[in-house]
Amino acid sequence: MKPTEIRSSTEQKMLKSVESLKHDLAKIRTGRAHTGLLDHIQVEYYGSMVPLSQVANVGLADARTITVQPWEKKMLTVIEKAIRESDLGLNPASQGELLRIPMPPLTEERRREMTKVVRHEGENARVAVRNLRRDAIHQLKEMLKKKEVSEDDERRAQDEVQKLTDRFVGEIDKLVAEKEKELMTV
Repeated sequence: MKPTEIRSSTEQKMLKSVESLKHDLAKIRTGRAHTGLLDHIQVEYYGSMVPLSQVANVGLADARTITVQPWEKKMLTVIEKAIRESDLGLNPASQGELLRIPMPPLTEERRREMTKVVRHEGENARVAVRNLRRDAIHQLKEMLKKKEVSEDDERRAQDEVQKLTDRFVGEIDKLVAEKEKELMTV
């Protein structure tokens, strides 16, 4: 394995950590409605669990209301139950063949709690990136011990890994700051 391979593999893994953070932050509810909020909800469909988006059309009625229209009428109650039992704290209301899900406004206290959750997710992502840096530097030092690379190459590769780490930690900080700002905006 070459130092460039270690660098690119580390970069890919760090990118995955940032993508994972983006995915986790998307689940954290702000005061506004967005369809991504229901992405992880699974419903029972003919004996197997499937994502909500595969049995219904999810849309927005307005800035504070999500609509869910099942493709089969009998799925309405199953979907309603799944949303009620999810960890989102939402209360869907059935209107004929359509479910309307109003987004309750966040209280100041709830906003602060959510901000703590966002910071925690951000810290987990930073730790993951730093662990990847540590692993990469360890691999480079092992290569140096085995005389597979020169000291200059090892030092240069370590600097590149550090620059990657700084770049991704900066990106994580930016994502966390944006989400906090979004949460605190009333």
